[in-house]
Amino acid sequence: MINKTVYNAIKALKGVQDNMTLLLGGFGLCGIPEKAIEELVRLKTKNLTCISNNAGVDDFGLGLVLQQKQIKKMIASYVGKNAEFESQMLGGELEVELIPQGILAERARAAQAGIPAFFTPAGFGTEVAKDNEIRDFNEKIHILKKAFEAGFSFVKAWKGDEAPGISIEQVIDELKVKFQLRMMFTK
Repeated sequence: MINKTVYNAIKALKGVQDNMTLLLGGFGLCGIPEKAIEELVRLKTKNLTCISNNAGVDDFGLGLVLQQKQIKKMIASYVGKNAEFESQMLGGELEVELIPQGILAERARAAQAGIPAFFTPAGFGTEVAKDNEIRDFNEKIHILKKAFEAGFSFVKAWKGDEAPGISIEQVIDELKVKFQLRMMFTK
């Protein structure tokens, strides 16, 4: 078995490079991988695609990475009150893909399960469906969504093991578990 156990954020982010795609767990500002985000800022990696439930706030979470202009694309279901995010998006400096929470979670779960894509009725008739294959199942229109592909996945956990499994204390977050499960299959 490959041992992916590390004891600090510096070791956890070893191998993170410019132009990578990263999955970051948490819901809102609860349960976000704060130490990993702080290490991303310290590393000064650039042109990152970050997939997360949210884009942080001005001085916390992914907002810190946005302040350093390290993110080229943000994939999220909620952006909240983040002036830096807004400024970069409106200024054309940040590519943004807003997707429904359920589709975000399912794209992470599909990746974890080795499913390359799935059909969902969510988002049909909206911008979410743009440029996606459309198919009728039982007289209901569905759109094809691809599973996420990411080089790393980071979550906040109380403790971990070599399996790799984690224990989440207090914040029980289905999205975080899906991102953690994705970690098992991430190169």
